Amino acid sequence: MKGAHVFADKVALVTGAGTGIGAATAARLAEEGATVVVTGRRPEPLEEVAGRTGARAIAGDCAVDADARALVAQVREEFGRLDVLVHCAGTHGVGAVGETTDEQWRAALAGNLDSAFVICRAALPELVRVKGSVVLVSSVAGLFAGPEVAGYTVGKHALLGLTRSLARDYGPKGVRVNAVCPGWVRTPMADGEMAEFAELAGFSDAEQGYSAVTADLPLRRAAEPEEIAAVCRFLASPEASFITGSVLVADGGGHAVDLPTVPIGTALERKNP
Repeated sequence: MKGAHVFADKVALVTGAGTGIGAATAARLAEEGATVVVTGRRPEPLEEVAGRTGARAIAGDCAVDADARALVAQVREEFGRLDVLVHCAGTHGVGAVGETTDEQWRAALAGNLDSAFVICRAALPELVRVKGSVVLVSSVAGLFAGPEVAGYTVGKHALLGLTRSLARDYGPKGVRVNAVCPGWVRTPMADGEMAEFAELAGFSDAEQGYSAVTADLPLRRAAEPEEIAAVCRFLASPEASFITGSVLVADGGGHAVDLPTVPIGTALERKNP
């Protein structure tokens, strides 16, 4: 139950925690009793989150081995343990394959895949020691392909493979590893994408963009960061003690929709409002 101090005496590390899902997850875990460490590449938003939640802010790049190992070592030195890793760090990866340069490809995979691999590798000795848990935040782009986002799509798909590999290899050592695939979430990154989409589509503002991309979802809306944070919290908690290697989709029901029947559903809704 929210506020029940489910994570009392636990230490949680949240990556990509300066904004969006990462910041919301840090707040939720802190609210439920965890000692939270927030990390990311930009110190300023991390300090703002830390000031608001009581978390410890440590800046660094999770895709860089030296930064990741130093971060885990500092967590261990300051707090004595690491029980939960929630990896929310990610980046863009726009462009179809034919228009994606080598540099853009490497940047997309570094931000969306390497960062998860490197921080997990650094954290595993501590997580094995305490039989901890990992939550990797992927995306519905890890299940399907959007237009002209090859680097992002491939990176998010690969995160699911990483989730299953980690669960398979480290489950016998007591470590649980699961993934979350959110759909559209109202984050600063998504706001920027909606602003670009609105301009491309001739909409008046980003809100019209959000309405358009969620029009065929059963729930007809984008998520708030706190809603995805609640999913991360569940998977990291003892309440999910027998769940590992799983992918939890939180996309407002979009993955349940049969795309060719969308026009039929629209017609039926008009007939039976």
